[in-house]
Amino acid sequence: MTRLSGKVAIVTGSGGGIGQAIARRFAAEGAHVWVTDINGETAEETVRGIKAKGGAATAMLVDVSKGQDLTALVRSVEAAHGRADVLVNNAGILVRGEVRQLSDADWTKLREVNLDAILRLSRDALPLLRKSQSPAIINISSIMAHRGLRPLAAYTATKGAITALTKGLAVEYAPFNIRVNSIAPGYVETGITDRLLKLPPVKQALIDKTPMGRLGRPEDLVGAAVFFASDDSLYCTGSELAVDGGMGAGL
Repeated sequence: MTRLSGKVAIVTGSGGGIGQAIARRFAAEGAHVWVTDINGETAEETVRGIKAKGGAATAMLVDVSKGQDLTALVRSVEAAHGRADVLVNNAGILVRGEVRQLSDADWTKLREVNLDAILRLSRDALPLLRKSQSPAIINISSIMAHRGLRPLAAYTATKGAITALTKGLAVEYAPFNIRVNSIAPGYVETGITDRLLKLPPVKQALIDKTPMGRLGRPEDLVGAAVFFASDDSLYCTGSELAVDGGMGAGL
């Protein structure tokens, strides 16, 4: 039997990158995965790939910064399954720039996608999670939550808030038997970091700061996600697991 057999999982931002890798692995482990993304075509492509390998998945276009999209997602999952077992809040954006040059619009968008969406979806999906026998929420944070990095102060602020929100939700949701944990990736080669990593000196500098000698791949995160989604982590809540090749340890 696979570790997530029969579970219903929602993974935001899973049309590519880390979210896609998690969705694929969850499906391989027996879950029915709701693949949501702001790009409906990539969500559909991810689902086709999952189904081609015998997995179960549903694609849905969701802009996590829009409350109506989150409401529609929760209602759709409820109509199809009556419950949700795992919620992975993965969707995120990166805005580079010094704070003194950051526009209000950029800050608002960054906050809405990286933080507000996690709070809203964790709140709105609560009734569905409470119907699960072993519910879990997994928030994707970053090791950048624990350090200042120029010019990413605004981005790191949202990731630090995710870490704090995870701990707060863990305490608040414990009476409902809902585990809330977070994963803190280091630098992972995805679309969100592509522009930065195309600069050879920058990429090499980041590799040099990583004790394991390479940057992360989306697939490096999936084991931690399965652990937190499965009954292997029944006594873990409010925890943060760094998956960063040792970068955080070497800072």
